[in-house]
Amino acid sequence: MSLQTSLRRRCLAAAITCLAVGMAGWAIAQVDASLQRMGVGDEFGLSQHLRDDQEFVIPLAELIEHGRKVFSANWTISEGGGRPLAKGNGRALSDPLAPLSGARSFNRISGPDANSCMGCHSQPYGVAGGSGDFVANVFVQGQRFDFATFDRSDTVATRGALDERGTPVTLASIANSRHTPGMFGAGYIEMLAREISGDLQRIRDGMRRGETRILVAKGIDFGRITRREDGMWDVREVTGLPRQSLITATPIDPPSLLVRPWHQAGNSVSLRDFTNTSYHHHHGIQATERFGANLDPDGDGFANELTRADVTAATLFQAVMAVPGQVVPNEPAVERAILRGQHLFSQFQCAKCHVPALPLSRQGWAFTEPGPFNPTGNLKAGDVRTLRVDLNDRALPLPRLAPEHPDDALMMVPAYTDFKLHDVSGEADDMPAEALDMNWPVWAPKFAVGNRRFLTRRLWGIANSGPYFHHGMFTTMRQAVLGHAGEAVASRKAFQAAGKTDQDALIEFLKSLQVLPPGTPELVVDEKFQPKRWGATAARTK
Repeated sequence: MSLQTSLRRRCLAAAITCLAVGMAGWAIAQVDASLQRMGVGDEFGLSQHLRDDQEFVIPLAELIEHGRKVFSANWTISEGGGRPLAKGNGRALSDPLAPLSGARSFNRISGPDANSCMGCHSQPYGVAGGSGDFVANVFVQGQRFDFATFDRSDTVATRGALDERGTPVTLASIANSRHTPGMFGAGYIEMLAREISGDLQRIRDGMRRGETRILVAKGIDFGRITRREDGMWDVREVTGLPRQSLITATPIDPPSLLVRPWHQAGNSVSLRDFTNTSYHHHHGIQATERFGANLDPDGDGFANELTRADVTAATLFQAVMAVPGQVVPNEPAVERAILRGQHLFSQFQCAKCHVPALPLSRQGWAFTEPGPFNPTGNLKAGDVRTLRVDLNDRALPLPRLAPEHPDDALMMVPAYTDFKLHDVSGEADDMPAEALDMNWPVWAPKFAVGNRRFLTRRLWGIANSGPYFHHGMFTTMRQAVLGHAGEAVASRKAFQAAGKTDQDALIEFLKSLQVLPPGTPELVVDEKFQPKRWGATAARTK
């Protein structure tokens, strides 16, 4: 062994020893973030945490307001913000000798990349929980790197420049750039997804060996599933569901068939799961239910950075957000164009995937937390008492949905989606496949092949929630329509073949689907946000 090699190894050993001592020191001096109260000179994003079980005793309005504060908090290093020794995917750094501190505290691609949830979720009207501008795009899967640098001299995989296979990454290949979606109407979306999942599972559970069944829920066709004579499940003809909903530990275990409405590639099953993941990834704030109580796995000297009650509050805040509506100006020409565009939306087969409205049962009008399908690392139904919130309660942020008649068993939710994954990618430069497929493990060959399938975008409130498409690179909805490829190419061609008047009418209809100003009591309003009074001609056409 050369002297140089020997010295290098001794230095590395000493560094590791110092790191271990440092971590031990942090453990000894560990601060329970949940017990901190902001005093004179303190700088916290969240002045006070909820204690576990407190969510069951405080008034609902107070719980939701606390959730808004958690969602809007600008997290600081004084309360556990940052994750010096942890990647955004929850794993330890590839190089623990280079912690994410000091000049390495923030990284736009690998994170931490934001101070608060509201920093990216804030439009329109500056409402916490809304969508974001292109500048708020998230780099999905970039968090598997310690600190993205693109430095070709760096030879450590996933430290800053090389991927898992030792291949140098570029800005285009290190992650998938995704637009920040708005969370308006989120509670209704999750309850629809839960009901669809339940319907699919009931079909599955009623199958005998040797049987093939069509998977249809709420009129949405998810293909066919077969249970072979030997008891094994064949999911090759199931359509629209992500890989995680089809794979099983063994061939005789039934697939979950879960609809996963969060993440644009259908990767997250619930608001709670999405919330726990995001706080660690983007802010370095670790929830006790995900990372353990009284532990400090990210090595920042703080434990209990987000309590179970805090997560419940943040989840409920998102679930009860106001629903989008429709703005139909009183100008007769515009009114007629919107009605014509609504007709063309179906004629062009846009409604085949962007299903205008789906039925939600009366039971689904109450959002429950924790949900029934939460994965490991999240609070699950049965772990604690269940909180129930009536999503139709007009004491919640307006506007809200309501059944057509008080005694109706079903209520239509106008979300304009089918909750399915579709291949909408093409070969054109403006609609390429994504570089990575987040629904495969990073070591699987298909991870690096890329992703072409995306959840049908909810058009609920689309008009003032741009930019558009999963990548947020389209500044107009017309660009987005023309960007449809793959399974959606027929709709794009129908739009292209239409005359200018009809094309403009479709766009005018899409322009009417808006998030309304906070507190707007009605769902359909005019340009002054007053209840819409239809003109005589339009009323006959409607």
